[in-house]
Amino acid sequence: MAQTSLQWLISSLTVSPSSSQMFRGQSVSLSCEEDDSSAGWTLRRNTTRETRTQCGDGWGRSAGSSCNISYMDPSDSGVYWCESREGATSNSINITVTDGPVILQSPVLPVMEGEDLTLTCKTKTSSNLPAGFYKDGSFIRTESAAHMTIHHVSRSDEGLYKCNISSVGESPSSWVSVTEKPTSTNPPTTSTLLPPYTTSVIRLVVHLVVFCPYCISTFIMVSLYRHRATGNGLSVAMVMTSPTQAEEGLDDEYDDVITAVTREHHF
Repeated sequence: MAQTSLQWLISSLTVSPSSSQMFRGQSVSLSCEEDDSSAGWTLRRNTTRETRTQCGDGWGRSAGSSCNISYMDPSDSGVYWCESREGATSNSINITVTDGPVILQSPVLPVMEGEDLTLTCKTKTSSNLPAGFYKDGSFIRTESAAHMTIHHVSRSDEGLYKCNISSVGESPSSWVSVTEKPTSTNPPTTSTLLPPYTTSVIRLVVHLVVFCPYCISTFIMVSLYRHRATGNGLSVAMVMTSPTQAEEGLDDEYDDVITAVTREHHF
């Protein structure tokens, strides 16, 4: 299933000439642009007379992943797409073939939001006659050179378009699709927003904030210990040294003297 989904994304159908409307008798080439030739893409179509028939089966001439139709007929109007052996499909294209005197040349593929859309009203002999353009049956405007451009299209520009040339005729209608412009969902990280030296400064500040309290508390404890030792008149070495036997004897004599003085004072 994953492979089929991938093939659907990397295969697309293109048409030359690139137009969704054609006159009877025109030739056209349709190609399945494939990234994996082993997928075996085949061009298929649905018309009013047939369903899912492939190129070469009564219509067109197959040439690898392409299909050439030398003479387009109104019966060739329909939906065309590429299909792999596994059943994966490409985008579809709607082609209209007319016996009429006017066609509307419009994009066969969806137009992305923000891009320009150009529509051309054309006869079999000219594409420079004044023409009126319509969307969803409503008149838009008349262009002197039969070209109408809609700048920076949005989803509201999606719809059914046609054109009309006075004293010549009206084209069939064709649907123009507009797709949303892709947006980035991953915001830039901090490392991409800040230059390298700024990141180093931030790291230094963080280290100082973490280790400074430890250094300060250690310094205070050492200072208090040294102050206490100095206040008792003894060095750290003397405090930590065990008394010798001589010192123990002096302490006993000192205790006897204190006892005698105390008794004399009492009596």
